[in-house]
This record gives sequence, structure tokens and C-alpha cells, in this order.
Amino acid sequence: MKSFIGSLVYCLSLLLVDLCESYDFNNPSHILAQSYAQRRNHALPHRTLNPAATDSQCRSRPLDLVFIIDSSRSVRPGEFEKVKIFLADMVDTLDVGPDATRVAVVNYASTVKIEFLLKNHLTKDSIKQAINRIEPLAAGTMTGMAIKKAMDEAFIEKSGARPKSKNISKVAIIVTDGRPQDQVEEVSAAARASGIEIYAVGVDRADKQSLKLMASNPLEDHVFYVETYGVIEKLTSKFRETLCGMDACAMGHDCEHICVSSGSSFYCKCRKGYILNEDQKTCSLKHMDACEIGHSCQHICVSSDNSYHCKCRSGFVLNDDMRTCSIRGAGAYGHGNSVHEGDRNGEGSASEF
Repeated sequence: MKSFIGSLVYCLSLLLVDLCESYDFNNPSHILAQSYAQRRNHALPHRTLNPAATDSQCRSRPLDLVFIIDSSRSVRPGEFEKVKIFLADMVDTLDVGPDATRVAVVNYASTVKIEFLLKNHLTKDSIKQAINRIEPLAAGTMTGMAIKKAMDEAFIEKSGARPKSKNISKVAIIVTDGRPQDQVEEVSAAARASGIEIYAVGVDRADKQSLKLMASNPLEDHVFYVETYGVIEKLTSKFRETLCGMDACAMGHDCEHICVSSGSSFYCKCRKGYILNEDQKTCSLKHMDACEIGHSCQHICVSSDNSYHCKCRSGFVLNDDMRTCSIRGAGAYGHGNSVHEGDRNGEGSASEF
């Protein structure tokens, strides 16, 4: 028994020595941050909140996705590590690749730093390694400046964003726990007008009104709030539902011909040879026969480009109104255009009287 206890004490002492070598006990915040980092790097390298997130049947639609993360002084080191875990978990839920989703990260406080661009990392492992290397900037909260930098420098083709002709959704996810120290309303409106869909995630002390000013409509789908960084990872499944491959067209549409998904909404297109009607849903032939659309000819309508003219059957002449016909020789004055019966079936030619 004594031998067993002695062995146990020896093992515990070795473990304690290992812990002392791993952590700086003079800096408690460093201990907390490092513990999160080690958990991220070693214990759970492919960790996801929801096991279904890796379900191959649920593939996210292609996105140009930029995370804009607050690393101001109010975000403690351990909390910032939780933000990084959230970003990594989000990456796990996405279909990442050159022709799928591309990811960038903009880090901000009093200054703004683009950690990596959409073109820099095109695999999940590479993105998660880059996320793990991000360090907090630790100062003010210049959220408006961060949004503008993302719009001007991250969401551009030079940085890896796809051209508009590709119809790839541009999405920004802002994570903050404070009140912006600059104006966000105008720059957010400009970003949305440029085609960027904005989601605002507020944590703890975040100013809820500012979140609403930043986010896209409808606000109930684009504004999220959690009480602590400790539960931010729960949003992973929420975003997975939003960004999953069940696009707007798949959810149901009323297009007569073709539905085209665009962000969280859709628009209608027509097949070749058709044009979209004013209702933006139904389609009409691009070059419909003018006579088929409707005419006022008494006898025969003859299409001519986009218009028509009238003719009369054999034995009749066209009156001055160019629409009605009178019997030839009945005293009626007309233009004398008539056509044999066969012309109604395309078998004859017009005769001039």
C-alpha cells in the first residue's frame, strides 16, 4: 500500500513540474489564454460545436466571407481566445476552397489590421492556423474604421474577392463587445449598398443600437447577442443554418422559368428567347407576333417587324381607316388592297386592285 501511495505521489510531482514549465504563474491572464490556445491546438484540432456541422449533405453556398473582430482593451486575453475558437468552428462548417468559400479576417481596436485576405488561405487547416496566430491589438473601438477598411481593401478583386459577374455573396460578420468610438451608420450603409451583407454579433457590454445600425435587414436575421464570450460558440449552429447550402431558391420561389439565389434572397430570369415581365416573375416571348398580341383588322392582319398592317380578303378593298374592308365595286372608296382566300393559309400572295 505504501509503495502504491509513493508511486502516486511521484507521478503527481512529475505532473506539477510539467505544469510549472508550461505556464507563467506570475501572469494569471497568460495562464488562461494559454490554456485556451493549447486546447485549440492540441486537444481539439477539428472541434465543432455541432457534430452535424460536418455533414456533407449540408454544404455552405460559396461566399466571400470577412470576419471583423474587436480586440480592444475590454476583450480579455481568454475572451479573445474564445473568439478565435468561434472563428475556427465557423470555418469548420463552411465549404472552403478557391471556387467555394474564401475567408478573410480584419482585426481592430484603435487601429485596424487585416490579418489575412480572401486570397491568402484557401484550405480549412491553413485558415485555422492563421486564425490561431492572431494577437489582440488592445486599445479603443474604431468599428466604423474597420468596416470601411474591410469594404475598401478586403472585399475587392485584388484581395481575392470574386467579380460581380460570378454572383458570389459578400458577407461580413462583426464581433464586438463595446460601443463604437466612431460613426458606424454611414459607413455601414455604404457597405450594404455595395452589396455586402452584414451580420452584427454583440457580446456582454455591446451597444445594441449600434449593432442595429451596422446590420443588414431584416435585423432579426442579422443581429445576434450573447451575454458572455463563454457562450459565443453557440452561435456556430445559428450561422450554419444561415450559411448552409439551402439557398433562397431551394427554400421556395415563384419564378416562372429560372430562380437565381442572391445572398439571402433571389431574383427571376427567363429562358433564352423570353423576356421578364413587369411583375419580375413571369416571362413572355422576346419577339412575339404583333398580330397575335392583338389587332384591329377586320379581315386579315399581316405582321411586319414589331407592328402590323391590315389586308382584305379577295373581292374586298381596304377602307381609308386602314382597318376595315368594303366589297369591291360596291361604291366604297378604298385603297384597293385585297388578298385571295389562299393567303390566309399562307398559300397565295397579295393582289392589288
